[in-house]
Amino acid sequence: MAHLPEHLLAGHRNFMSGHYAAESGRYRALARDGQTPETMVIACCDSRSAPEVIFGAGPGELFVLRNVANLIPPYEPDGEFHSTSAALEFAVQSLKVKNIVVMGHGRCGGIKAALNSSAGPLSPGDFIGKWMSLIGPAAETVAGTTLMTATERQTALERISVRYSLANLRTFPYVDTLEGQGQLTLYGAWFDISTGELWVMNRETGDFERPEA
Repeated sequence: MAHLPEHLLAGHRNFMSGHYAAESGRYRALARDGQTPETMVIACCDSRSAPEVIFGAGPGELFVLRNVANLIPPYEPDGEFHSTSAALEFAVQSLKVKNIVVMGHGRCGGIKAALNSSAGPLSPGDFIGKWMSLIGPAAETVAGTTLMTATERQTALERISVRYSLANLRTFPYVDTLEGQGQLTLYGAWFDISTGELWVMNRETGDFERPEA
């Protein structure tokens, strides 16, 4: 019989004896009553930027969508497969979340790929290249800016991508309507893996600022 890697099994044993033992009542209630998270977080699938860890969230508190570079495509009801749009639809229309947070992060591999147009595709399908073309115009502009270092260009595009995703969120009619009615609030954030700092986007200016302690 095939088994999971031992470090995963060991991790689950620790989960059962630690976290689950302390939260077993909450897990049983969630299983019985279903989930009612108030906040959806759209984050990168990078293993270093897990929203539940960063925000110290317990079970049932966050509805999390993770994809390469935390991108939201524009609204396109074309009959194709759209996993990101499906998760958004479920969170907003079924779970009735009140907040959506788009969280980028430092040292993002997807953003680095978007800036490095000379690199070839990882496979013939070039799924990453197609996905990152969502921010293609911004990537070309930032990549061509010689007044910034490579690190500065990457940080700039990581934050610009958050603003792109927020703009694309508003192309979904139900998101735009609920935000206009004050029933849904959109936020942008950027997490620095190296320092652990969280920068929050000012919704009026678009600047990223560190919240006061």
